[in-house]
Amino acid sequence: MPLAAIDHYFVYTQDLEASRRFYEEVLGFEVGVRPPFPFKGYWLYLEGKPRVHLGEAQSSAGQEDYLGKREHGVSEHTGALDHVAFQASGFREFRARLDQIGVDYRHREVPQFKLQQLFIKDPDGVTLELNFPSEDG
Repeated sequence: MPLAAIDHYFVYTQDLEASRRFYEEVLGFEVGVRPPFPFKGYWLYLEGKPRVHLGEAQSSAGQEDYLGKREHGVSEHTGALDHVAFQASGFREFRARLDQIGVDYRHREVPQFKLQQLFIKDPDGVTLELNFPSEDG
């Protein structure tokens, strides 16, 4: 059975509400339906699909029961994951909005692929790569 696409990723967040606001206000996600898990969290949607799951970094009995006990503490890295990338559109407008609201980013251009990239960090330090086709910019 071949893989088709990334479904979602989960972030253990130090501040659940700050992370929710970041993904909504900076990136345009929408809070959507989430099953009644025995721990606090959000499912954040893009184009009608839950793409980011947020859960509290502070472990609870319900969280450990459902997700399992974490081997590493919150302050430790989970392995070799460096970033998560998204396809995006409206490069100039998006970059101007980041400047306006004071979100730091790194800009890179990949000329061979006609791609503009913005790298930003979410409130928990997860690096997000936003890929914009150059003809979009």
